[in-house]
Amino acid sequence: MNATRPAAVGPRDSARAGGRRALGFLADLSQSLAVSLDLRETLGPALARIMDFMHAEGASLFLLDAATKLLECKICAGPVDIVGLKLEVGQGVVGRAVAENAPQRSDDARRDARVNARVDAETGFVTRTLLCVPLATAQGPIGALEIINRRDGGAFDDDDAEILRLIAAPMALAINNARLALEVAEQQRIRREMALARSIQKSLLPRRRRGRFPLIGVNLPAHEISGDFYDYFDLADGRLAFFIGDISGKGLDAAFLMVRVASLLRWSGRAAPAPAAWLREANVELCETLQNGRFVCAVVGIYDHRTRTAVIANAGFPPALLDHGTRFEEMPADGPPLGIIKEAEYGERTIDLGAAALYLFSDGATDVREGVRARLGAEGLRELIRRYARLAPEPRLRALIGELKRRRLVDDTTLLLLQEPRGSEVRELLALRFPADPREMRRVRAELRTALDGEDVAPELRDRLVLVVDEACTNIMRHAYCGGESGTIALRMTRERDMLGFELRDEAPCVDASRIKPRDLSECRAGGLGVAFIDATMDAWHIEGVPGGRGNRLLMRKYIPAKTESEP
Repeated sequence: MNATRPAAVGPRDSARAGGRRALGFLADLSQSLAVSLDLRETLGPALARIMDFMHAEGASLFLLDAATKLLECKICAGPVDIVGLKLEVGQGVVGRAVAENAPQRSDDARRDARVNARVDAETGFVTRTLLCVPLATAQGPIGALEIINRRDGGAFDDDDAEILRLIAAPMALAINNARLALEVAEQQRIRREMALARSIQKSLLPRRRRGRFPLIGVNLPAHEISGDFYDYFDLADGRLAFFIGDISGKGLDAAFLMVRVASLLRWSGRAAPAPAAWLREANVELCETLQNGRFVCAVVGIYDHRTRTAVIANAGFPPALLDHGTRFEEMPADGPPLGIIKEAEYGERTIDLGAAALYLFSDGATDVREGVRARLGAEGLRELIRRYARLAPEPRLRALIGELKRRRLVDDTTLLLLQEPRGSEVRELLALRFPADPREMRRVRAELRTALDGEDVAPELRDRLVLVVDEACTNIMRHAYCGGESGTIALRMTRERDMLGFELRDEAPCVDASRIKPRDLSECRAGGLGVAFIDATMDAWHIEGVPGGRGNRLLMRKYIPAKTESEP
């Protein structure tokens, strides 16, 4: 019998076995690196496994610091601990692997000028051979993986370099993913902190007072948080103290300083000093404590509602604007911003408010942009004020804010409006008189829509109300004026607490109100749907003739709760 002998193992079979072993190791390594995004948990054991697989006496992992541009050893395995060792890109075998984004090998480290002999001298460890590969990514190397001294005493060869390069790929991917995850987590943390900072800022703003309170304010941050502020509070003698300000710069520093300055102005204003003295006291304190060139622009004032007199002092803030109805009066600053000149003096202005409106606004209100167009500017803001001057103070301020929001805010925007309420609690929101001509209705619809937006009416309900008024005007033109008789229509919209009122007057012959009723929709005939639509939309409505036999008055009412938030 012929004795059976094992088949000879050739070089090709040996290479295949080595390849299968390397692929199996890569699969296991990739799986272990995917267990956690915590690099401290995964990279240490992975590096020890790599050292054993490559039959090396030591291994180390260097990562590139984006800030310092230095390579630092983060993890090592073997007899020598070099964690914390820092190298420049291009320095030594590790530095060259990163600089050239290519493997580096040293077969005789003691005679290789690239090898840093200082580590051996300090530790007593003898480095004989080195192999280092970059941790490559699409954006470039983020570090290097190094192994030291084959355990059999030989040198690392090209196959070792190729295997180590393949091993470095999943490590680079794991490190990059972990860094990206940390960046996302950091961004989420920053967003949460920004939201918290904004919430704290809003809590510091005064709550809107209802009734016949003469002062209204609003703050619009250009980003998450604001460097603008305002406040008002009652003094012991019954007068009202108020202030508005703008911190130089942006970001968290400006937001934190805003809280501090607003608290300082409130505290120093409680003793009811004259506005100029109020600014001087705050300025001395800020000159001693502000740093990095920061300063504060502000206006402080005291209002006596019994005499309708306000006294204000302006420290580098944009000019106050007094609207007399027929003209504007501009009141520039009375001194420099706070926190610059310790000995600064400030003047005062006494304003006989009467029925006028005093506007105080930060420069964000005039810096708004619309597309690529130039800034709104002071004259553009005056045009907006003129456009809504007929509205009561609160809906007027809402309309102004709506106009600014429709543009692009490039800076924080804060407005204060000081004006005594007019007449009774019934506020006139819109008053129009126009020819009974269908061509006029486009303009009427647009102005009515704007006035309803100023009252924060929901878009769907707003459009229904506009359609109701449009249908009522069309019926007046078609039936009261018989489609041919010339005349006018007067539209008036008012609010009294939670009730919106719509009044339409014409000059046509009086109609028989008893005959104007909503049509039964089950009847199959044309016409009559306008009154049915009015009846379905409004909470109450009726038509009455104007005394004298000529003219009709349609009154419609809709319940819409008034806005109750602290800001318009």
